[in-house]
Amino acid sequence: MKPKRIVVLISGGGSNLAALLTAAADQDYGAQVVAVGADRPSATGLQLAADVGVPTFVCRLKDHPERSDWDAALTAEVAAHEPDLVISAGFLKLVGPQFLAAFGGRYLNTHNSLLPAFPGIHGPRDALEYGVKVAGATLFVVDEGVDTGVIIAQTAVPVLDEDTEETLTERIKVAERAQLVDYTGRLAREGWRVQGRRVLIG
Repeated sequence: MKPKRIVVLISGGGSNLAALLTAAADQDYGAQVVAVGADRPSATGLQLAADVGVPTFVCRLKDHPERSDWDAALTAEVAAHEPDLVISAGFLKLVGPQFLAAFGGRYLNTHNSLLPAFPGIHGPRDALEYGVKVAGATLFVVDEGVDTGVIIAQTAVPVLDEDTEETLTERIKVAERAQLVDYTGRLAREGWRVQGRRVLIG
């Protein structure tokens, strides 16, 4: 089976990207990272990709007069690599309607809470403040909202009495990374379809 083509979008160090690149080096994984894009040239994950020969690109918001122009440019950059899947791996920009129109149903993101609980940028902190006993991570299909897309998978992480925001965040990251790699491979190998609020694999 021909491996599925994946474009990964990043903003920083790329630990999720590194895990995907490692997994994709196995021919049985079913997916190949064909390009890595970032919204800033300082994203250190770009070098990770370059080191293994994966093409990279940078699409900065400030280089475009309007956000819609940036969205169009990002869409074109990603489309040029003909991806089957696009994965946000710590990409800190919200894409716009043109991007979603081009990649709807195949643009994935991972979030460090058990959605729909605690959306936004402070999931672990909000979970601790609320006093929940279980936190975790959610892999979902991106839509027009903020962390509102159809859920693909979730993984639970117990909240310990001694947890701080930092310790909980780090434990969630480990589980989140494993889930992202596992399900990206499953989607690539088995296929998927979105049906209402469900993602059916296989």
